[in-house]
Amino acid sequence: VGVCKQEMLQKKNAVLVDGVILNGPIMDSKAGEKFVEEACKIIMEEVVQKADDVTEKVCEWQAPEKLKQILDLEMRDTGECHQKILQLCRDVIKYSVKTNHPRFFNQLYAGMDYYSLVARFITEALNPSVYTYEVSPVFLLVEEAVIKKMIEFIGWDEGDGIFNPGGSVSNMYAMNLARYRFCPEIKEKGLSGLPRLVLFASEECHYSMKKAASFLGIGTENVYFIKTDERGKMIPEELEKQVQRARKEGSAPFLVCATAGTTVLGAFDPLDKIADICEKHGLWLHVDASWGGSALISRKHRRLLQGIHRADSVAWNPHKMLLAGIQCCALLVKDNSGLLKKCYSAEAAYLFQQDKFYDVSYDTGDKSIQCSRRPDAFKFWLMWKALGTTGLEERVNRALALARYLVEEIKKREGFQLLLEPEYANVCFWYIPPSLRKMEDGPEFWQKLHQVAPIIKERMMKKGSMMLGYQPHWGKVNFFRQVVISPQVSREDMDFLLDEIELLAKDL
Repeated sequence: VGVCKQEMLQKKNAVLVDGVILNGPIMDSKAGEKFVEEACKIIMEEVVQKADDVTEKVCEWQAPEKLKQILDLEMRDTGECHQKILQLCRDVIKYSVKTNHPRFFNQLYAGMDYYSLVARFITEALNPSVYTYEVSPVFLLVEEAVIKKMIEFIGWDEGDGIFNPGGSVSNMYAMNLARYRFCPEIKEKGLSGLPRLVLFASEECHYSMKKAASFLGIGTENVYFIKTDERGKMIPEELEKQVQRARKEGSAPFLVCATAGTTVLGAFDPLDKIADICEKHGLWLHVDASWGGSALISRKHRRLLQGIHRADSVAWNPHKMLLAGIQCCALLVKDNSGLLKKCYSAEAAYLFQQDKFYDVSYDTGDKSIQCSRRPDAFKFWLMWKALGTTGLEERVNRALALARYLVEEIKKREGFQLLLEPEYANVCFWYIPPSLRKMEDGPEFWQKLHQVAPIIKERMMKKGSMMLGYQPHWGKVNFFRQVVISPQVSREDMDFLLDEIELLAKDL
């Protein structure tokens, strides 16, 4: 290094400042390009080309301490050679869960969309930040176009919106926006002097509602959880009771959060009836359609969200059912008077100058609580351009048809028992192994059944054959929740799922 430095200094016009040579670039571009080329080849061979190969493992399970040793996680003073780094890339892929595998049923996202993937490659390479038109002209226009189309599917004549890092953040945005409309002075004066604010959500709502209430200083005790029926839907009559109770207590109700597609059961709250109550009491209606919102794309299934056009705000995650790639989450707002900007703007003079040479209304970053923001709408836009609305609709229809097929197969097989008839892509069921089938229904039976799902889950993970979630829920012992999403999933995968559970549990 010392010799190279001397050679650089001897060159004409060599500049040395604080011991640092400033001539020429510090990076070896050719070597970098070669590395990117070789790494992309690994991604193609080990991820993309194997995405629909059911003979591959869903995961290569290793215990945490063992995996730490395999990956060699230590960062050192000196960098390592490209071949070592490429091997690390292979190891990262090998030991990561293949969420694009046809038999990954574990979460509310799965599968690979090739157009969305290419969009991510493009945005990662360009490394844009979406706040002003001058630095992100294409992606701001794309986001505007996507939001306009999503608003159209909700059924609003106009509206506003912003893409956020997750449905939880969208729910927090909506909660804060509803509070701002209720008491605009909070932006400057803060919480002091405000009445006790109360919001309402169903017992089955996403846990982000509690987190948002905590984060925003509302307090989790001021989230009134409304009883649900046997299918997990909010009971409107119970909502009315709780709103009246809050008013009698001297509290100030300001928000109702309905859910369109609950996390576990996939339930859709009765939006029209809830909207009636919100209109009666002057409450902001937010619909968390992070999971179920994509049913709006389907002419056959959009009835699940009947009444959503009456909402004041909607959270919708295209990265779930539509495979836009994590993360791709929008908060959509019916108000088109600039409420989002009024609530969140800080008017940073170094970024949002009003005397720019172009229309500054395109500088939408002040509607966000973030400064740096990813161009997440681009993934959805490129995929939508490639597939068209009919292609997206086909994904939704096929996923729900596969869920229906699985339900009918469960009914035919001894040992499988549905919790309830699903209305969306969540199929919840127990598997009762042979040793428990003749056992009398009672506390001991349910206690033993509670232990079955975790054992089967451990075995499938260590085998790598598939991934399927389980949980207890509202007094029900552990049951499986199978979620159909990926268009790479087939009827054969549904049959395999049931066969594999029977195989893994044959000795239980």
